[in-house]
Amino acid sequence: MSQNKHPEFLQSLRTIVGATNVLTEGDLSAWERDWRKREHGRALAVVRPGNTDEVARVVQACAAAQISLVPQGGNTGMVVGSTPDTSGNQVLLSLTRMNRIRQLDAANLTVTVEAGCVLQALQEACEAAGFLYPLSMASEGSCTVGGNLGTNAGGTQVVRYGNTRELCLGLEVVSAAGEVWNGLSGLRKDNTGYDLRHLFIGSEGTLGVITAATMKLFPMPKAMMTAFASVPSLDAAVTLLGLAHQHLSAGLTGFEVMSAFALRLVRKHFPQLNVPFASDDPFCVVLEVSDHDSETHARTLLESLLEEALQSGCVLDAVVAGNITQARALWHIRESIPLAQAQEGLNIKHDISIAVSRIPDFVRETDAAIQKAFPGARMVNYGHLGDGNLHYNVQAPEGADAEAFLRDQEKPMNALVYAQVDRYNGSISAEHGIGSLKREKLAEHKSPVALGMMRAIKQALDPQNLMNPGRVLKL
Repeated sequence: MSQNKHPEFLQSLRTIVGATNVLTEGDLSAWERDWRKREHGRALAVVRPGNTDEVARVVQACAAAQISLVPQGGNTGMVVGSTPDTSGNQVLLSLTRMNRIRQLDAANLTVTVEAGCVLQALQEACEAAGFLYPLSMASEGSCTVGGNLGTNAGGTQVVRYGNTRELCLGLEVVSAAGEVWNGLSGLRKDNTGYDLRHLFIGSEGTLGVITAATMKLFPMPKAMMTAFASVPSLDAAVTLLGLAHQHLSAGLTGFEVMSAFALRLVRKHFPQLNVPFASDDPFCVVLEVSDHDSETHARTLLESLLEEALQSGCVLDAVVAGNITQARALWHIRESIPLAQAQEGLNIKHDISIAVSRIPDFVRETDAAIQKAFPGARMVNYGHLGDGNLHYNVQAPEGADAEAFLRDQEKPMNALVYAQVDRYNGSISAEHGIGSLKREKLAEHKSPVALGMMRAIKQALDPQNLMNPGRVLKL
């Protein structure tokens, strides 16, 4: 069907990237349907450039024809931000062919990598060279560096290394006019005017196309130790986090919290994972320490922390991984929660951030309000407590029609949760971005002054509104 629309334009794309890299027929659902299967768009064509020059020429062709485009990496996004709309008039720009690691600079502790490189491939290449690239998340086997940057992804080690933004020293970007900005210098100090990279990081492809990036590397720790602990409350988890900062300092690289119900879902749908502690203690925590001294030193620090935590009562029980296989198994439990939720049925997701000190009160108040307004709703609270990011999700009542629950209750549920987030001076999107799913909510919860500045930037950099239109901002 697509070849009957804009035939000359499509031919120009074939000339740029090769006929085999312009897909218009067959099953394109891998590109057209979002990861959560909430939306299924229709692209005019899926275009797969192989280098930055091809990206620039594709963007120029789109600008000349006034055809909008949607950049896409691994298509693992959670907010419907990287799939085409249903018009059949958008180009889906897939960057997965651009997956090279261009340079690893050991002395500068940087790696320059193309946007389509899968995160796990980058991690493994850096590890083979003796370095740590610390960004880590459940989707790392399929998400890409460009997508990480486009959404300013967080992950499990933000408490130590920061979001993707903090890891980035430079970008290569194709502008909405098809011009190439090479900002890949890798400098840690550069005070020559506005820092343009920060405009594009987190912009979800609405300002330009990130084609490559220079990212920070770190020396590989000599030891990494993981513990799994049950705690009597979220207040106790926050107390444990404070103790972990005191005992481990910068060695604390991960601190995740999981509710009892979240772990029950993992036990139910993935019984082979062997979740520690048979009892349903209210919450469990998985924490990680990295050490540049030795494994013995790391274990001593971790055991000292847990001993004090057990004595004070903020930890009820704990296990420490004895080797890397056991550590990965403990982390796999945490990373399996969203998959277990999907197995349980459709659910309502909230990716929110609150000041760490206020999270226990937020959860108590909001859980109670949800139970009053939506009796039987099942709370799946888990996430990155170390940096104040909760995945505050809601499963349909036991035995209820999950599809009907999502359809009928998502809007009032979101309104309740986001009103609470506002009361606690939090954010309605901590690490997943805005996409199209939260675009209306952003307009309701963001400062009008901030929104005005954002629109001015969008208008200045993309006056034709061709870069991923309908995402992030209401124009």
